[in-house]
Amino acid sequence: MELSRRTLLAGGFAAMLGGTVVGCSSSMDTGSTKKNAGGNIALWCWPGGLGKSVLDDTIAHFPDQHIKYSEIGGDFKQKLLTTFNGGTSIPDITGVKGEDIASLLPQATNRFVDLKTIGADSILGDYLEWKVKQATTLDGKVIGIPIDIGPTALFYREDIFTAGGLPGDPAKVAEQLKTWDDFLAAGLELRKANPKAPIVADAVDLYGTIISQGTSRYIDKDNKFVGDQDHIRKAWDIAVKAITTKVDGKTLGGSPDWNAGLDQGTVPTVTGAAWVALDIKAACKTSVGKWRVAPTPSGPANFGGSFLTITKSAADPAAALEVIKYMLSADNQAKAFADAQIFPSAPAAYDKPQLKAADPFFGGQVPIEVFGPAAKSIPIAYEAPLDGAVAVPFSDGLKLVQAGKKTSDAAWAEAVSKAKQIGKRQGVQ
Repeated sequence: MELSRRTLLAGGFAAMLGGTVVGCSSSMDTGSTKKNAGGNIALWCWPGGLGKSVLDDTIAHFPDQHIKYSEIGGDFKQKLLTTFNGGTSIPDITGVKGEDIASLLPQATNRFVDLKTIGADSILGDYLEWKVKQATTLDGKVIGIPIDIGPTALFYREDIFTAGGLPGDPAKVAEQLKTWDDFLAAGLELRKANPKAPIVADAVDLYGTIISQGTSRYIDKDNKFVGDQDHIRKAWDIAVKAITTKVDGKTLGGSPDWNAGLDQGTVPTVTGAAWVALDIKAACKTSVGKWRVAPTPSGPANFGGSFLTITKSAADPAAALEVIKYMLSADNQAKAFADAQIFPSAPAAYDKPQLKAADPFFGGQVPIEVFGPAAKSIPIAYEAPLDGAVAVPFSDGLKLVQAGKKTSDAAWAEAVSKAKQIGKRQGVQ
């Protein structure tokens, strides 16, 4: 199953991620690292993963490297693993999606070049530290240079907010909705004026966002399960509060109801990554100019974003790194943003003209003024290879609460128990 940008929305991200992690480490344990033939660089990525003009320019810029680009559709990760295990036709450079990077780190030594050994230290500081950390093993090996990121913000309907007694100006929204408690309180106010416009699109998605705002997740660096601790329970309780106070629309991100609700006003807010703007714009015909962007309550999170890596099969890793350095320069990241809203991982790109433009869809607002500071402030959180797998029972449990099938406490106890079992079977303490 291929993950689209849309399916990475908050809780959906956690659920989809969990389905891809279990057992993947063992699938990487075999296969050779036979070197490719010199004089050619094979590059793999998925549809939409790289800006077309940047890709074309890079191929032209390195004529001696004879870069052969392959766009791999379908389940990219599975096709990459199958190729690794087969030991032939392994690309020199390959993209790795952000939701897959943690699961590949345990086999980094066998499959990927430590970029620090071929001179990447000179450029790592050009990229956001927290994003580079995602591609860094516990013993300090760096296997990927970030292509892009997905900093979050609060997208909201200015007209729905003001009609419901809430502020409409982004600065005033930022001031009033500083925390999730503020956000839910605003939801109660909005519900009184407009019961058909719940401020939370989906409480399960909200939960995933809150988890991603923290510095700890479900498994710590010592491979111990910490999903039963306060930082997870707090996120759970906020999501449950959205359900019990009836400000939860129970509308799954990317669903037909979600798409229709964006334009009709029944989904007046989306807490999502910068790339979600494309989905909102695609769904809206009559509400153009009525949307605004404000900071995420309680701080930014990240969803999505990917990497370019160099495999152990690369004939000339140093030459491959030069290709990556050129393709992912700040100038080229700005071009990729203009091409396909691929949000830059290099902060120097945020001052480029392509990102400083006002957006008529958002009433002439300049979105980078929200997303730029968010990108720089995202917390560094350790993500264990099995983190996504043990997260699934929690999102599943919240769905039961959402459907009225279990109480919060009963669903929590069951989620913790199932998560511990999943972790234990895979060696988590």
